[in-house]
Amino acid sequence: MKLPFLICACLGLAVQPLFADTIFQATAQGKQQVLQRDAIVIQEDSSFVVYKHFDLKERRVTKVRLNRGSLAHYIQISNAEQRAQIVEVWKRFGFKATVTDQAGKTTRLFDFYLDFYPPAGRGSLLESVPPRTNFPITLDQGGADEFDFFKIDHIGILGDRLSLTLREGKTLGGKFLMPTNQPAEVRVLGITNHYDPAGPEVFDFSVPLSQLKLIAFD
Repeated sequence: MKLPFLICACLGLAVQPLFADTIFQATAQGKQQVLQRDAIVIQEDSSFVVYKHFDLKERRVTKVRLNRGSLAHYIQISNAEQRAQIVEVWKRFGFKATVTDQAGKTTRLFDFYLDFYPPAGRGSLLESVPPRTNFPITLDQGGADEFDFFKIDHIGILGDRLSLTLREGKTLGGKFLMPTNQPAEVRVLGITNHYDPAGPEVFDFSVPLSQLKLIAFD
């Protein structure tokens, strides 16, 4: 389902669809077709276009690098108000949580997800390890499991220990199960109310999981 229709169906937006940047491509027959609506273009030149958009399947904002190739592309750029409005829509459809760090500071996050970086934040993210919207855990009682965000009420964090309380009321203990054998750290990423729609990143909050003591999902 395309995002504009989802917006209208779920939010009841009445008068006209809410569009941000729209990317068109010419077909071999010379007609224009829409490649992406409700995007924010952050970079373009004669070779490629880089844009952000909300991925419904992954329930988070993602970045796409589009090679222009031999077919012509046209970009309809929105104004700053329209870009800010589409970010507000993105925030409604992603996972939401309030996180508390070890010093007691709380932050409200939208489009919450996990991603993986080299230890101590050195270098770029590990692109070979995909981001995720679940917690893989080695359980104290034995075995391992993955818990999707929508099943979790809150998670307590103490060092490398996790105490995970499900919405059904069950509480489980264990350790985060890294999905790679490479040296890596897991980070909590998301959008805050101070997010800049024109910024190059799909998040403005990035903290190692180990620096938090509580994650409470909506």
